[in-house]
Amino acid sequence: MIGILLVVCTLIILFFMVFQKRKNLLILDKIRQQKAFEAELTNAQIEIQEQTLKNIGQELHDNVGQILSVANMNMSVLNTKVPDDIKESFTETKNAVKQGLTELRLLSKTLNSDVILNRGFVQSVNSEVERLNKLKLLNASFCTTGFSDQFNQPKDGILLFRIVQEFISNTVKYGKASNLSITADFSESTLQLVLQDDGIGFDHKTIEQGSGLINIKSRSELIQAELNYSSKIGEGVLLSLTYPYRT
Repeated sequence: MIGILLVVCTLIILFFMVFQKRKNLLILDKIRQQKAFEAELTNAQIEIQEQTLKNIGQELHDNVGQILSVANMNMSVLNTKVPDDIKESFTETKNAVKQGLTELRLLSKTLNSDVILNRGFVQSVNSEVERLNKLKLLNASFCTTGFSDQFNQPKDGILLFRIVQEFISNTVKYGKASNLSITADFSESTLQLVLQDDGIGFDHKTIEQGSGLINIKSRSELIQAELNYSSKIGEGVLLSLTYPYRT
């Protein structure tokens, strides 16, 4: 009788263990499916954003750029017919239109993912830093060390550049910074990206996470990069990102 009870108890325990194992496997599978769905959703959202930015860039270049080009040419023709008393003001206006056209073309290129893909990450960041310094928005610097930026996944370079753009945008809009430094250290297996400004900073406990920080986090997760950022009131913002080259 005792032997039968032991057998029954053993069978019950085995049944429970098998049931629990299958239950855990189902839970893990559900979690994996949920993560895969979230990754696909994030990827789709970013692709839509990239296409939107590309369309805006093309519209700026083709339509607004064309209008400014015509205005610039017309002003060049009229330059010889302008009375001397307003010639100086006319020339300043003409130069402003010309500068606006140049900046518009540069901006349209940073919005177009095809241009970024063709230029590469380093050249794209260089162009963005040059644009900031030219506009005198702040004093920006960019330093690279190590290997080139030929990523195994070329689109990852676009997402990394968008992260840099987002940080710059936040610095210019909210940071009230005078200086911005960007460093990119290319090793054999990873890219270490560090961005730092000397702006007003923020308090992690009280600040509301806006779309800028959310976009940075989602893009970092999509390329499997480790993201860290720190800030204190009056001490600026430091963002570091470690990107492993994906195969």
